[in-house]
Amino acid sequence: MSDASRDVIETVEKMTMAFHAKDMAGVLAAYEPNATVLFEPGVETKVKSEFEEKFNGFFQISPTFTYGGHQAVVQGDIAVHFAPWTMTGTAPDGTEIKQTGLSVAVLRKQADGNWLMVIDNPHGQHLMEG
Repeated sequence: MSDASRDVIETVEKMTMAFHAKDMAGVLAAYEPNATVLFEPGVETKVKSEFEEKFNGFFQISPTFTYGGHQAVVQGDIAVHFAPWTMTGTAPDGTEIKQTGLSVAVLRKQADGNWLMVIDNPHGQHLMEG
């Protein structure tokens, strides 16, 4: 695995750790200012204030994400990251929540050498479902 691929995967893992810690600043730091996130299949969210609202909603169920592996394909300053995931959490009424999916994210290498997400689609499996 190349150093660039490891750096891309590290960006995703840092964002996930911030997510688990309910650290909004840490989560948002993983995204470019004009990023797009698909919080729901096929629905693009492009406004950072909406990111905060959506992530705060997720924080309410204390989700934990585990990955079934990572693959990062890097070409120059662009990378695509793939990772199958499982999420568990608890609804306000105590009901256990469990979901699975395929994360597909596009990242761009910044002038400072860090990688940031430009597009984050945690529902990459959606097109393959029924």
